Amino acid sequence: MSSIEKKDMNRRDFMKTSATAAAATGAVAMGAGEASAKTTDDLDHRNEQTDKMTYKQLGKTKFMSSRLVFGGGGALIAGKGVRLLERSFQAGINNYDLGTNVYYKGAERSFSEFCKRHRDDIWVTSKAMVRADITFRGADKPTSAGEAAKYATFWLEKLDASLKDLGTDYVDAYFLMGVDNPEIVKSEEMGNAFLRAKDAGKVGYFGISTHANAEACLEAATDTGWYSLAQIAIAPSGWFNLADAFTAKGEGKGLPAVAPVLDRARDAGIGLIAMKVALGMAAAPWSGRTDKDETSPKLHIYDKFFNAPLTAAPMTPFQRAYAHMLTNGLDAVNSDMQNFKHFEENIVAVNSAEKYHA
Repeated sequence: MSSIEKKDMNRRDFMKTSATAAAATGAVAMGAGEASAKTTDDLDHRNEQTDKMTYKQLGKTKFMSSRLVFGGGGALIAGKGVRLLERSFQAGINNYDLGTNVYYKGAERSFSEFCKRHRDDIWVTSKAMVRADITFRGADKPTSAGEAAKYATFWLEKLDASLKDLGTDYVDAYFLMGVDNPEIVKSEEMGNAFLRAKDAGKVGYFGISTHANAEACLEAATDTGWYSLAQIAIAPSGWFNLADAFTAKGEGKGLPAVAPVLDRARDAGIGLIAMKVALGMAAAPWSGRTDKDETSPKLHIYDKFFNAPLTAAPMTPFQRAYAHMLTNGLDAVNSDMQNFKHFEENIVAVNSAEKYHA
């Protein structure tokens, strides 16, 4: 037995513990909001307003999430999107996703006052990379136990920093941010780091957030059995590689081609959240969405993937993209919303998705 195995649990023991963690450590891991929002159906209904928003259970978490997730990383840098927070809460959004100050400068701090006012009624998640820069070694590079241990330590340090910046002692989930290496996703060191944080009452669930090599990373997360959530870069054309954002033209076979991977993850209890859904349509992907040229061919790169009812729907191309994801295997969509126009459009899209599902 290796020194790593002696110090921590082996993979089989980890999976066994992971499967029973909710029962064994529930009193420690459950936050105040999670406890107060429980109902007789054993689901977590925070800020649920079914007359304004649609909801879906996220994997094995029991949480009924608004199908529109407020992506607060980029939106709250320097406080830009703070004005949307109360409006989003009024609209029935209950899922807020943030990110470490290392990357999203000041976002968690900008969210902290809103979080303090509504902590019992919202699901709060954040994320951190496993090293200071978000560029990893790649899927073809194996990760040694020593490297993984360093990554796990860094991630745990960022979790503590996130809690401090958010002004809370607990987040509902904490993600591996921007991971593109399945070796990291399935490393025992990362799994044990999460368990230590969970046992300390700092976090409820474990997730991955991936902008590149999403298929391999999601497959790795599915195989481990200990992840409950995955935020994946995916578009109507299929997997979306953030590195190709400037040149994406909608190539791909569409979501039916990736459905087996999504279905397998869902069967393993992983809640699936789409992100970067419409980034390939934006005129300047790194600066966000634009509506300046309604006739731009780039706005219509995903049209061929939509069914007839959605194509004929009175929606913008962006709205169609979001609606399409929710009727083709994704539980929710994460959107970086920085103005009221886009926010209101996104609400219409998620609430109307089933109406145009053939």
